[in-house]
Amino acid sequence: MKAGLIFGIVLLLSLWYLSFSATRLDRLHHRVETSWANLDGLLQRRAAIALELAHSDYSDPASSLLLTAAAYQARDASIRDRSFAESGLSGALTLLQSDLSTATNPAEMALLRELSELTAKIRVAIAIHVDAVSSTRLVRAKLIFKLFRLAGTAPLPMTYDFEDDAL
Repeated sequence: MKAGLIFGIVLLLSLWYLSFSATRLDRLHHRVETSWANLDGLLQRRAAIALELAHSDYSDPASSLLLTAAAYQARDASIRDRSFAESGLSGALTLLQSDLSTATNPAEMALLRELSELTAKIRVAIAIHVDAVSSTRLVRAKLIFKLFRLAGTAPLPMTYDFEDDAL
């Protein structure tokens, strides 16, 4: 009778631990998805600002064409091509910012200020996303999560190469 009671308690504790672990992993996956959604929104806003700068009167036609192409490529890139497109936009913005550093038009100065603030937000969002992905991968690497397949069919979260770029 005592052995059955002890077995029952151990079984209940084990089931509770597995349930708790699965819930924790689910929250981590949600954190990754939320951080990516936030980062994606900021990157889309950056592409929109790049298009506004490209169509401003101050940018020369060649820079405008380069920036427009990079911005549209970043906005429309598939998940697989996203790193390349975002890196290209970062490079194009870096080239154009040196040209626009002498801007005197208040509208262009406001766009440059907004781009600078947005870049700072993107850096923070990247750090949050990388932390979320690292935490999730660390938890998923534990034996109990692999043994009991607590991740289910959720794909392994990943970071993108553009997150290592200096924005």
